[in-house]
Amino acid sequence: MSGWTIGDIPPQHGRTAVITGATGGLGYETALALAGAGATVVLTGRSDAKGRAALERIAAQFPKASTSYETLDLASLSSVADFAARFAGAHNSLDLLINNAGVMALPARQATVDGFEAQLGTNYLGHYALTARLLPLLRRASQPRVVNLSSLAHRSGAINFDDLQSAQSYTPWKAYCQSKLAMLVFALELQRRSDAAGWGLMSNAAHPGYARTDLIDNGPGAKGLLWRLSKSLQPLMSHSAAEGALPTLFAATSAAARAAGYYGPNGFYEMKGLPAAAKIMPHAKDKAAAARLWDVSAALTGVSFDQIAAAA
Repeated sequence: MSGWTIGDIPPQHGRTAVITGATGGLGYETALALAGAGATVVLTGRSDAKGRAALERIAAQFPKASTSYETLDLASLSSVADFAARFAGAHNSLDLLINNAGVMALPARQATVDGFEAQLGTNYLGHYALTARLLPLLRRASQPRVVNLSSLAHRSGAINFDDLQSAQSYTPWKAYCQSKLAMLVFALELQRRSDAAGWGLMSNAAHPGYARTDLIDNGPGAKGLLWRLSKSLQPLMSHSAAEGALPTLFAATSAAARAAGYYGPNGFYEMKGLPAAAKIMPHAKDKAAAARLWDVSAALTGVSFDQIAAAA
């Protein structure tokens, strides 16, 4: 994969992709690249105005691109279910699901409409439920892939099963790290489950390194230490959102990408650079914890992969 860039994306004609959080930042850059490669791309997000603007920007660069926008709020299980039903009504299959949307280090604990801690609910549980609901369409595709967006933050994360929703104690960064660890654990466990059940998926994960997006500005608030440190390091340690999207695009399209792989930038501490295999911390490979998180997630969301697969 040495030197892999956007020009190395293979033709995507005839393939359909769903990207969460695609109206800006990494999600938008991923959508733009896939649309330019010929994929039919469904952008999702919470703002219809931003969705329309994103479609216009893509059309300006790729007039023949096949793109559409759908409302999807990962912080609402009913919104997830509604989107999945609408998508299934309009499409026979799904080739590529990129679970990209996320929120970061919210300064005060917030809850989703379903009562989940907002970062766990938005970054992880919503994507767990979405992937399960789209499983029948993924299984109808040829060589379907699911890419989960994790983070360098997974290295500091821990799944606190005794206080999963941070109800007893909330720390913004701790909750964020947990949610991004959960996304990587989910990607690896999804591949194990697919292999065992014959679902035919390639499940892998990616992280952008330190990409210049609005995520930090919209997250920590109060312009505290994390924000000031990030801003001071930006010129030296960061790269653009388009460059940050390259590991995702590699995981999603490259013939060299592997099931249960994890990809990030190849530079110092994986902060910036071209796509390469990324470091997976040992606690992300804990199969017992992954199985427990899977079962807890099914109970919390009321969505079961096995039941959906059996009914398909």
